[in-house]
Amino acid sequence: MLREPAHVGNLALLRDAREPLEAFVGLLERWQATHNLVGPGTLEDIWERHIADSAQLVELFPKARRWLDLGSGAGFPGLVVAILLRNVAGASVALVESNAKKCAFLREAVRVTGAPADVVCDRIESVAKRWTQPVDIVTARALAPLSVLCAFVEPLLARGAVAVFHKGRAFDAEMCEARQTWDIDLVEHRSRVGEGVLIEIRRLRRRTEK
Repeated sequence: MLREPAHVGNLALLRDAREPLEAFVGLLERWQATHNLVGPGTLEDIWERHIADSAQLVELFPKARRWLDLGSGAGFPGLVVAILLRNVAGASVALVESNAKKCAFLREAVRVTGAPADVVCDRIESVAKRWTQPVDIVTARALAPLSVLCAFVEPLLARGAVAVFHKGRAFDAEMCEARQTWDIDLVEHRSRVGEGVLIEIRRLRRRTEK
């Protein structure tokens, strides 16, 4: 039974995708028994901790159609985004993951939910460098420090993509470190779930050594 999260403004996003989201969560719970897909302690609060936290991206960028999710893991946020966009013309989400077992789970989840997503089982740095398809939004959640993420997405932003990263309370320290290497044009969006922030980056440039 889908428990509506308390902190997401447009709950219709989740209600309208009730069946595929429940199918996804059921599949995740079954696979979790034999595969370490998410932190075991987060399953009890999966609807708010993972589903709603991912879903807020669609609220934030309602016009985005082409998404590239780096380090998709168990499907957060990329697969949730794809499920919510399943009836939107032209929507597509590429799920990039290097772990073969997680790739297998993602492929099964795409099949079960009918989400408009493709699984790319490869290393993130390799995919980001060679990616040539149009991208509106590139995402990453609980993946790497901001300085590393900037290196991943630099070529994508140069071609017009917007990067959006979920970050927690340690974000200020990450920003200080990243600014030693990067000039970053960013906007902070307060997360509607938990105490984190969503970092929107439209332009960045590597600093030149003096």
